[in-house]
Amino acid sequence: MIPAFALGLCDDAAVFPPGLAPLAEAVPAHRHHRSAPYAALVGPLVLPATALRELDRLLTDNDPFDLSITAPGGPCEAAKALVTAADLPLDLRGLEVAVPTGMGPDEFFRVLGRVDVPLYVEVPRDARRPAMISAIAARGHRAKFRTGGVKANLYPGPDELAAAILAVVDAGVPFKATAGLHHPVRNTDRETGFHQHGFLNLLLATDAALDGRPVGDLAAILADRDARSVASRVARLGDRRTVAARAYFQSFGTCSITDPLTELADLGLLASALQETSR
Repeated sequence: MIPAFALGLCDDAAVFPPGLAPLAEAVPAHRHHRSAPYAALVGPLVLPATALRELDRLLTDNDPFDLSITAPGGPCEAAKALVTAADLPLDLRGLEVAVPTGMGPDEFFRVLGRVDVPLYVEVPRDARRPAMISAIAARGHRAKFRTGGVKANLYPGPDELAAAILAVVDAGVPFKATAGLHHPVRNTDRETGFHQHGFLNLLLATDAALDGRPVGDLAAILADRDARSVASRVARLGDRRTVAARAYFQSFGTCSITDPLTELADLGLLASALQETSR
């Protein structure tokens, strides 16, 4: 059984770095994940809008495919992707849209137009952030935070990410995270030297924000590298706090579904039988 904190937590971002799985491999692998004993942990497959045409030949009409589309080019690309997706046998679970440089919230939502699926707006890491979060909240949408990437400057520090989490919780905005969350607990990657956030740290920081704790406390939680301590605190959250935190921290993108399974099992948070069935 998948515990409540992990239900739908891992969006399948296999085609993105560093995994870079070919689409022809990622689609059947995702179907396997969604039928495996650990399926309750797995969110939709995440694909860029540019992959939709190639995706068409891999789908069947009698088996709607669960998908979230990313539009790094912004709202115009996103609007076109929705038109393309409407002709495909898809269960469209999300649309994730970046905000182009210099574009404010009014222009962003005007260009995007109406969206009838869950919308995640990638919040800019600049002075536009407060206004964008306010606009997202006013329209009942969701936020997306980039927590890493292929360069060190794409990783927000604990203070920056703590302020972002506190801002969306205060505004009543659910969020997801993407990139750089390769492990449950904060760590330093051996190959790149990048300091990477842990997805369990994000869960605990969200719980702390809901508890009314200040941004400095959230930053300390995000900076915590003691894996056993972090895992123990997650295990002690209890049903009410877990459900409340997950209502805000909805999911994160991972290029490997099996890695979180393995590491959560090693921390004693998942049954080892689930780990074995993922191999």
